[in-house]
Amino acid sequence: MIENRVLKGVFLVAFGATSYGMLATFVKMAYNEGYTTAEVTSSQFILGILGILIINLFQKTKNKKKVVQASKKNIFHLMLAGTSLGMTSVFYYLAVKYIPVSIGIVLLMQTVWMGVLLEMILEKKIPSNQKIISVVIVLIGTVLATNLIQNEVQLDWHGIMWGVLAAASFTTTMFTANSVATEISSAQRSLYMLLGGAVIVFSFSIATQVAPYNFDIFLKWGIVLALFGTIIPPMLMNAGFPLTGIGLGSIVSALELPVSVMMAYFLLSENVVATQWLGIILIVLAIVIMNVNFKKRKN
Repeated sequence: MIENRVLKGVFLVAFGATSYGMLATFVKMAYNEGYTTAEVTSSQFILGILGILIINLFQKTKNKKKVVQASKKNIFHLMLAGTSLGMTSVFYYLAVKYIPVSIGIVLLMQTVWMGVLLEMILEKKIPSNQKIISVVIVLIGTVLATNLIQNEVQLDWHGIMWGVLAAASFTTTMFTANSVATEISSAQRSLYMLLGGAVIVFSFSIATQVAPYNFDIFLKWGIVLALFGTIIPPMLMNAGFPLTGIGLGSIVSALELPVSVMMAYFLLSENVVATQWLGIILIVLAIVIMNVNFKKRKN
């Protein structure tokens, strides 16, 4: 029974991370067409909230008695937790504006060790050897998969700063997805977290967008960004992390990296060499190791 729950959680988190891994490429393409960070984030959250709201209304109509409604306390805590979701989007999109997508995803992938470190602090115990080994393999695979060794790039410190902040806020998002108001549906949790994130996004947009908005982005990129950034990932991760725990969930979310590399290869025509594929294989291997050892400990 426990194994099935964990396996289900792994699948949900993996699919959510895969969807999130597509974002950087889409954002970069939107930037290339002249859209701003404020326009990208605002269109994503506005359409994302509308999409999640429709899902909630559908669930409420279909399962009137089965769906546990969020209390005022739940709503407050979820909106507060959702501010980290908004900060992740703003910080990450600012990062890829200054540095290449491959470097941006490397910085965001620091959530792997940040997540395990956070779990160690919260649970007040040293991570298992299997978990430490998995994290090391993921980090090695991350360096290879992004081709950092062979690439000689000038990194803008602004991008590095925003990337590290994005990793920290994303780690917080994963923690809240694992612990806040888990008794209510993932659709409700996603909605209120998005509303909290929207406060950050809209505040950023008002503070930074001086020129008039280009509303074409709602039809051009807004729908895509909303689906893969604010609808699919939050719902699946909100449903999956309570089943996996933040440590295992952090490892599984590393799937975001190979997806980003493949998206950059197919849509941005970036060259992907053999060492990068080796890094992707190492990350997948670490995920397998983590799952097998987790199940043995539970048994």
